[in-house]
Amino acid sequence: SKQAPLMEVLKKEVRAMLIAAKAGLTPEQLEEQYMAMVCKPLPLRDLGFQSTLELVTQMPEVVRICSSKNGTLILKAIADDSTKGIAKLVANQKVKTRKASKKTAMKANATFPTKNSKNPQSFQTLSARTPILPAAVKAELQDLLSSSPLLLIDLDKAFLRHFGRAFQYRQYGFLSMFEVLRSMSDSVVIEQTKAGSLVVLRRYLANQIEQEEVPRVASAAEMPPLEPIPETESFHQAALLVDSEPVQTQAVDLGDHVKRVSGWTNDLYIFHHQGSEQFPPTPEIPPDAVQDRSLCSLPPLKRRCLVGVIVEFVVSPSQFYIHICSTEASYKLQDLMFEMRHVYSHKVASDKYIMPESAVRPGQLCCVMVCKWWYRVIIHRVINDQEVEVFYADYGHLQIVQKSWLRFLKWHYLKLPAQAIPCSLAWVKPVEGTWSSAAILLFKHLCRFKELVGIVDEYVDGVLYLFLCDTSTKEDVYFHSVLRDMGYADVCGENIPSQEFEELNPSALYVQPSGKQGNPGVVEPDLCLQQESQDEDSETATLKLD
Repeated sequence: SKQAPLMEVLKKEVRAMLIAAKAGLTPEQLEEQYMAMVCKPLPLRDLGFQSTLELVTQMPEVVRICSSKNGTLILKAIADDSTKGIAKLVANQKVKTRKASKKTAMKANATFPTKNSKNPQSFQTLSARTPILPAAVKAELQDLLSSSPLLLIDLDKAFLRHFGRAFQYRQYGFLSMFEVLRSMSDSVVIEQTKAGSLVVLRRYLANQIEQEEVPRVASAAEMPPLEPIPETESFHQAALLVDSEPVQTQAVDLGDHVKRVSGWTNDLYIFHHQGSEQFPPTPEIPPDAVQDRSLCSLPPLKRRCLVGVIVEFVVSPSQFYIHICSTEASYKLQDLMFEMRHVYSHKVASDKYIMPESAVRPGQLCCVMVCKWWYRVIIHRVINDQEVEVFYADYGHLQIVQKSWLRFLKWHYLKLPAQAIPCSLAWVKPVEGTWSSAAILLFKHLCRFKELVGIVDEYVDGVLYLFLCDTSTKEDVYFHSVLRDMGYADVCGENIPSQEFEELNPSALYVQPSGKQGNPGVVEPDLCLQQESQDEDSETATLKLD
């Protein structure tokens, strides 16, 4: 009796996923996408199936099983009456060419909807955009190449060996690894050698040139650091630190806070504490540790301006978080992640910033290590003696982590504003009072790993209400119109306060509005797309595409 409703829900989810994939998906790709979007595996056992292929054969009205030229099975959606519209939009998607595109600046007039407009979708066509990598993924690739160049044919294996998982570039919208690297041309170079295409990090090349020009005095490996990098040192100096024993990625019990270090390191520590043979029960809090300060938000965007955005985290169309697409902002976040990793991965430095139990409290700004990377977080609540729930200020989601993974945030890392902007889709409300799982799944598919154009409407209680548009199709796709056409939303011509954000808005709780932090180091990031309106009251804005 439980299997029938479960099967009906699953059919809707599978159809939505396959419709969004123009070329279809293999059974393996369907499993991966379902796991990524629903956060749990396909319920094969609950429905009595042994494999994904066996499951889809029982959905003849939903899935069409095809065979590619090389014999690979491809699953494609069979649209029903309610999904024919979105299927047509996907079918009209432009096929990306492999020719190298030149950067050109162009202007396009865009007419903005007004409160009295009968046609909310009255915008001019905007320029299509290529896929982009999330900042964390790009940082992983740069970290992989930081030690030495790699042959292109070996890059997949090296990624798997280094990070313990395969690099699924197709889920970010790329057709090949070469396309991924081409999108990183600002930081990666491909050189042709007798052995094949060699992938080299530009910073690695720069370091090699410096080493050839400057005589080497002493090896960094001979000088293990005893203290964390001073705030005044640059990221490039941090990269020259010895790769001493890194902090393990597992949840390690650090209850004793500081362990004895063997050899001369321990002798120096004991000498520093005037011969004491016992470590202090509570470590002294470093003077540069953030204790009672908050991150500030990015400066508010002007009404009617157009910006390139990436949707980082989705709860529903009424609650999601975006990043502004800006080369400068992207570099600042990547550099912050790299520098934090280099500083906190050294054991002596990391141990110095261990947080005592008294500091682990709601509202405390700190950082957490997840899969060897460090992120700025705010403690939302203490779960138990071992776990806390934290809010990722630069990405927008909540997560339960081990207390032992937390460290004080250095004051230097307070300067960059919180990069995640809380948002709600403008002018829409769910037809049923709350967003259905199918509506949320469709919205996630529309947003996933794409650079979109956002049209700013207004701010309500610190939440940005904006329209989202996908310009990668022959006709621009406006998300509020898609949700309306699919029967999931009503377009109401005004912004209804988000029920989800009213229940919980971590950004409003823990992030100070721009300018309230009192930090002169905070600078407004450059936007990839900027408004140039000659008249504030005009309904026409000029869009510049970099």
